[in-house]
Amino acid sequence: MGTGLLGGDPPAARPGGTCVLMPVSVPPVRVSRRPVATPITFQAHLQDHPDLPRWLRYIQRDPHQPGYLYGCPTATELGTHTIEVLAYNRRTYETVAQRLVVTIIPAPGGEPPYQGEFLVGNRNVEELLPVATRDIFLQATAGVWERDDLHVINVTSALDRGGRVPLPIEGRKEGVYVKVGSWGTFSPCLAAAASPQSRFRCSLGQQPLASCYDTFAPHFTIRWCNLTLVWPNPTTPGPVWGSGVLEEGGDFQPPTEAPPQDLLPGYLVTLLVPLAVAALLCLLLGHLMCCRREGVQKRDLETSDIQLVHHTTIHGDTEELRHMASSRDGPRPLSTLPMFNVRTGQRINPMPGPSDGARVPLLPP
Repeated sequence: MGTGLLGGDPPAARPGGTCVLMPVSVPPVRVSRRPVATPITFQAHLQDHPDLPRWLRYIQRDPHQPGYLYGCPTATELGTHTIEVLAYNRRTYETVAQRLVVTIIPAPGGEPPYQGEFLVGNRNVEELLPVATRDIFLQATAGVWERDDLHVINVTSALDRGGRVPLPIEGRKEGVYVKVGSWGTFSPCLAAAASPQSRFRCSLGQQPLASCYDTFAPHFTIRWCNLTLVWPNPTTPGPVWGSGVLEEGGDFQPPTEAPPQDLLPGYLVTLLVPLAVAALLCLLLGHLMCCRREGVQKRDLETSDIQLVHHTTIHGDTEELRHMASSRDGPRPLSTLPMFNVRTGQRINPMPGPSDGARVPLLPP
C-alpha cells in the first residue's frame, strides 16, 4: 500500500489567515508495467475522540481518488491537534494508520475587520483548497475589492450551508463559499452589489447592481446575489479606571441622606384603585342580572296565542299523568310475585323448608 498516507507535512495553521489542506493518498500499485489505482478509503478522527474537530473536515469523492483533510481554524482552536488517519485497502483488506500533528498559532494582528464571502458556483470544495488556486482567486478578488492585503479566511462547501446535491451531469458543481478578509474598506462596487437595491433586484430574479468589471471570469463563476459583506462593529469607549487613591488635599464627600418619602399616597392608590374597579364590576353585573330581565308578562305578550295554548296544554297533561301515577293503590300483579298457582292463585314460599321443598307440586293433581 505504500509507506505514507500524506502528500506532504501538515503546515502550521493560523486563525483568520491560513487554512489547512492535507491530501491523503497512497502511491499507485504497478501491475504489468502499468500503474493501477488501488481502491483506498480513509477514516480520520481526533486522537482519543470519535470525530474530527469542528473546524476540520474530510472529503473523498471516490475510493480511487485521494481524500482531503481541510479546514480553517478560528481563534478558539489554538493549540496542537493530533489527527489519526486509518487507510483501508479494498482489495487486500490491509490497513495502515498514521498520526498527523497540526499546530494552530495565533494570527498576527487578529482577524481582519472587513470580510466578504463569495459563492463560487462552478467549483467543488477540493478544487479551491490548493494554494495555487486560492492565489488565483485572491488576484481576481483584488481586482474587484481594489485591495492588495487580501487573504482567505475560510473555505466551506455549499452542501454544509444547506445547498442541494447537484445532478450527475457533466459540468455541475456543488459550489463553494470563500470568505476573504482585508484591513481596508470595501470598494464601491462590492458595496453596491450588497446594497438593499441589489437585494431587491435579486428577489425579482435580476442581476444586482455592479459598476465594475467582473475579474473572476472565466475561471470562477460568482453568484453575486449570495454576496455577504461583514463590516466592523463600532467600539464604544469604556469607562476610564483610576488608581483608586484620592489626590492630595482632596476630601471624601459622602452622599447626603435621602429625604424621607411619604408612602401613604402610593399605598392608598395601590389598595383603593383595585377595590373601586371591583365594586364597579359588581354593580354592572348586578344591573345586568336583576334590572335587565324580560319578565314573564313581557315574554307572554311577545308570544303568539297558539304557542301559549300549546304550552298550557302540555303542562296540564303532565300534571294529570303525574296525578294518575300517584293514585295507584291496587294489588300487585301475580306475575311479579316469586311463585304462585295459576288456578287458585295460592302463593308458595320461594324459600321452602326441609320438610317440603322441591317435592311440593306447583299444580294440584
